[in-house]
Amino acid sequence: MAQLGGIDVRVESPGVLPESHGNVVPLLHEILHALNELQRQGRSTTIDLRSIPFAPGDQQRLLDTLGKGEVEASLDSLGSSAIYESSFVGVWVVEHKNASGEVIALQVEITTIPEILKSQAMDISDSLIRLSEQLSAPAEEEGQKA
Repeated sequence: MAQLGGIDVRVESPGVLPESHGNVVPLLHEILHALNELQRQGRSTTIDLRSIPFAPGDQQRLLDTLGKGEVEASLDSLGSSAIYESSFVGVWVVEHKNASGEVIALQVEITTIPEILKSQAMDISDSLIRLSEQLSAPAEEEGQKA
């Protein structure tokens, strides 16, 4: 037994970090509840995974449990974003990275389509103007056939 200033001291250590904080199963239940709300009420839910205290490996366990479905998208705007639907339709994983490649947001969105993939009203207006302008001058682009 070790001694500290002549006093016997026994040091107990678990030897390893706890395997889990126990957040995976409660999160899956929260996702299940949100999926039910989406089906019944049309209400979308976003869960910020960066705000949840995960033990080492827990976040990956959650993502592995959700799996990957058939739909994936990526964006490149002020950094990169990867979006994929999990193996559970309506449950999406959305990861945003800054220009340096650091993860700045990781979310699970329970929705029909993630917000970041929806066309914004201002962008639609811009497209309407650009397409209208393009269609108003077709003769110039086609070489003005007579």
